[in-house]
Amino acid sequence: QVHVVESGGGLVQPGGSLRLSCSVSGSSFSLYSMDWYRQAPGKQRELVASIDITGRANYAGSMNERVTISRDSAENTVALRVYSLKSEDTGVYSCRAVVQIGSRRYQYWGQGTQVTVSS
Repeated sequence: QVHVVESGGGLVQPGGSLRLSCSVSGSSFSLYSMDWYRQAPGKQRELVASIDITGRANYAGSMNERVTISRDSAENTVALRVYSLKSEDTGVYSCRAVVQIGSRRYQYWGQGTQVTVSS
């Protein structure tokens, strides 16, 4: 079984920054890629950033100039840093891990972490 856990959400003032962390744990898997998604209230979930096993990052959506995704020093952990936060960045940030188990790939989602941008 593979578990994905996000952390680091909370209340942030406009213009502030935030660091979110996503950790993947379990047994008998190898990590292929990890993605961060955001779902704003009343909107569909959208991809924010991805990083693969080589460390290559890709950014998507309206936040691409204000985020940085990176592999953390801890094993199977990825950080998402968000800068110059705006009220419209409010939402649930979720992490998806794509792992290889044997010859097949599977995706696992975390529960998400709430980010609220408000003064």
